[in-house]
Amino acid sequence: MAQTTARATAPATTPTLRPLHDRLLVKRLAEHEEKHGSIVIPDSAKEKPQEGKVVAIGTGRVTEDGKNLPLAVKQGDRILFGKYSGTEFKMDGNDYLHMREDDIIGIVG
Repeated sequence: MAQTTARATAPATTPTLRPLHDRLLVKRLAEHEEKHGSIVIPDSAKEKPQEGKVVAIGTGRVTEDGKNLPLAVKQGDRILFGKYSGTEFKMDGNDYLHMREDDIIGIVG
């Protein structure tokens, strides 16, 4: 008697957090691990990558006269940001970074 097992694939996780105004949600991109000789650098001593992917964006900046200016970045853009930019938090088991558009150095690609 042959048994068949069905495997359910997990659906792609999308964050349920929607940033407001000129804020955006970023997921850090994994840094390429480099090995120099036989020196092993522990994870706690490694610097966090300063490159990420925009996961969600707000509606845009509101000016003093009430006009809405759209953001220059869009969802899916790869960006560079400052070393100490944004606020890190964990949601649904994933690490995210919440930052303002002003913290972005540039768009990659």
